[in-house]
Formats: sequence, structure tokens, C-alpha cells
Amino acid sequence: MKTISLKIDEDLYDGTVAMLASVNLSRNRYINEAILYYNKLQKKLQLEKVLEAESKACEQSSREVLNEFEMIDDYDF
Repeated sequence: MKTISLKIDEDLYDGTVAMLASVNLSRNRYINEAILYYNKLQKKLQLEKVLEAESKACEQSSREVLNEFEMIDDYDF
């Protein structure tokens, strides 16, 4: 484990201390879980951006393929 020094706003600290009583966790465990949750959220947001960019990159070719399939349906067999 690594030790860090942390400066937080007094209101945030007071709210955290109040929350600790209701969730029955140590302050250290609570902060670790909060950081873990935030890291997962950030990874999800980063992946969302990548997927959105990739989706936009292939949008035109997907439309072209869709148009080709629609043209096939127009023929009577």
C-alpha cells in the first residue's frame, strides 16, 4: 500500500465523516472505494469517447452498405 497526503475541502470532509457512520466503513476503505469507483467511471467515459469516434469514422461506409442492401431488396426475383 502507498501512503498519500490529501487536502480536501472542510465541507467535503465533514460530509464524508458523516457518511462513514452510516456505511460502517473505515475512512481509508471508503476513500479507496470512492477512488476505485471514480477510476471505473473515467475508464467508461474514455471508452465511450473512443466508441463514438469509431462509430462516426465508419458511419459513411455503413450507410453505403445499407443502401446497397436496400437496392438488392428492390429487385424482383
